[in-house]
Amino acid sequence: MANIATKLRLPNMKETQWQVLAGPVLIMTILAMMILPLPTFVLDLLFTFNIVLSIMILLVAMFTQNTLEFSAFPTVLLFSTLLRLALNVASTRVILMHGHTGSAAAGQVVEAFGHFLVGGNFAIGIIVFVILIIINFMVITKGAGRIAEVGARFTLDGMPGKQMAIDADLNAGLIGEEEAKRRRKEVTQEADFYGSMDGASKFVRGDAIAGLMIMAINIIGGLVIGVMQHDMSAGMAGETYTLLTIGDGLVAQIPGLVISTAAGVVVTRVVNDQDVGEQMVGQLFTSPRVIVLSAGVIGLLGLIPGMPNFVFLLFTVTLLAIAWWLRGKEAEKKTAGPSRAGAEDPAMAEAEAAQVNEATWSDVMMEDVLGLEVGYRLIPMVDHEQQGQLLTRVRGIRKKFAQQMGFLPPAVHIRDNLDLLPTRYRILLKGVEIGNGEIQPDRWMAINPGCAEGEVPGTPCAEPTFGLPALWIDEVHRELAQTLGYTVVDPSSVVATHLNHLIATHTDELFGRQEAQQLLDQLTKQSPKLVEDLIPAVISLTTLHKVLQNLLSERVPIRDMRTIIDTLAEFATSQSDADELTARVRARLSRAITQQWFPGEEDVQVIGLDLSLEQLLVQATQSGSAIEPGIAENLMKQTEQALLHQEGLGAPPVLLVNPALRLMLSRYLRRLFPQMAVLSSQEINTQRNVRMTWMIGGKA
Repeated sequence: MANIATKLRLPNMKETQWQVLAGPVLIMTILAMMILPLPTFVLDLLFTFNIVLSIMILLVAMFTQNTLEFSAFPTVLLFSTLLRLALNVASTRVILMHGHTGSAAAGQVVEAFGHFLVGGNFAIGIIVFVILIIINFMVITKGAGRIAEVGARFTLDGMPGKQMAIDADLNAGLIGEEEAKRRRKEVTQEADFYGSMDGASKFVRGDAIAGLMIMAINIIGGLVIGVMQHDMSAGMAGETYTLLTIGDGLVAQIPGLVISTAAGVVVTRVVNDQDVGEQMVGQLFTSPRVIVLSAGVIGLLGLIPGMPNFVFLLFTVTLLAIAWWLRGKEAEKKTAGPSRAGAEDPAMAEAEAAQVNEATWSDVMMEDVLGLEVGYRLIPMVDHEQQGQLLTRVRGIRKKFAQQMGFLPPAVHIRDNLDLLPTRYRILLKGVEIGNGEIQPDRWMAINPGCAEGEVPGTPCAEPTFGLPALWIDEVHRELAQTLGYTVVDPSSVVATHLNHLIATHTDELFGRQEAQQLLDQLTKQSPKLVEDLIPAVISLTTLHKVLQNLLSERVPIRDMRTIIDTLAEFATSQSDADELTARVRARLSRAITQQWFPGEEDVQVIGLDLSLEQLLVQATQSGSAIEPGIAENLMKQTEQALLHQEGLGAPPVLLVNPALRLMLSRYLRRLFPQMAVLSSQEINTQRNVRMTWMIGGKA
């Protein structure tokens, strides 16, 4: 098996082997350049490679749409800087050893840069070289380094907020676990990138200083070697070695300037779905008014005597042509709008005509199962054209609910309601309000989870889902609130969390006969014979719906429909009561129920009933008599104490009782304590250890 695995990995290793070796080979080459003397032809190749590499780096920086697409840039910056410095060492060795032979001593590339670019004048060459050093060192490198430093600081400061936003989207069901991991990794990589860029910019800065020092050393060293070792005159030695040094400096500093520009492009870009070129053109040439005014200024300057009239007027005509073209595009957009409005006129006329028709059954409006009504100021939150996020979050809630509970809840119908206050919303179940709240759409809600320290400027309010104390704060105070320990969420998340909580609370009411039939249809596709033998021959759809509704009313997921169907097929022939069948199903789902309330492998910590109280309740249940008022009051008080004790232990609010008492106590206690779960001893996985933390009716 090991040989087979090795063979399967070989193709992938062959494809990536050269990439793995690229870094070590480059380092060894750089070290060799610093130690070994190189012939002039090899120097020409390496200088040309350095220029090509710098151009490639700049183009990659220009065409990336996301900063992390070029996350290797700090490392590339380090290697390119080392390459230039190694070339400086190698060329310096050649210049000082063979500079007396003439201007071609260091190769054709250095000669070309020393003669062609500066006309063979060493004074001009020195001035051009110093100007390039100043541009690179004082302007581009310093600016890029400062931006990288500020970017690193703000990225690190914003990491907690981004992580909390990812957690909020994950809890709301908008994203899955894999997407959340990817986003967290992306946030970490972004912080690492800007931190690395802050340090990498120092390489370019140091390279510029090193270039200036190398130039001075080469000129002084060349003068000394030329005069003292090769019997050259001071003027001849100065001109020869200075031209060679200037050529060497230019051929190294021009690629350095290009790479510095690439660093500036990477750290100054704003991330969107466009590259740098598209951003610049798309945002500079958008307003015809700006271009016309620019053309007017250039045109006036072109009319002044003594100015380069032809060039200025040429640019004036070009800008006016661009403005005319942009205005034509704007006119097309405006004419497209009225045409659509005109197309809607027949529809409006038809609607008005329909108003005078007789009423029909189509005028009868059925109540939506789930509805969300918003005031007019909250409409942008549910409008895709205005970048509203609430619709997307609602879809995510339904998807996550379906994955957890085993059925798809009804769609949430969202509409505006002018009768509501502008910033209020309400959630409806079958036309009846089950929740409401108030939202400030242009602010953020800072929720105090109980551990926040300090005060944040804002408007006090209550979080609508759980009633926690909160504040409506402005965007500028968001990071301060997160630093002080507040949970900061956007308005859409507030509404989505409230809706998600209410859907979970009313799960059984959302599961109607239609959902039961759709669930059966879905199961039929996977196990047609299983469903066909059960319904309607053994059990009716009504009974099945009631059993599933009983499970959902106590937050038991119905994902494992195969076990549910198998259990009903076994017991439905001898038992038709839905409650009894539900008890049988719950016993078969014991592993899932135990895992739901007690994840992991630790002891099951539950609340229990004292034996004497349990016997008394069993007798009352079997005889059909009511519980005495004193016993009922004592039961409620001790249950409340037990729940507080469970909360202090960090254990789930679960009461473990005799199977004969489970249904009665569940219906009685869950009306007073909705968060509580009542399980029978048959519903606990036999492989888990059970430990009683509190005994109701006895001593804890």
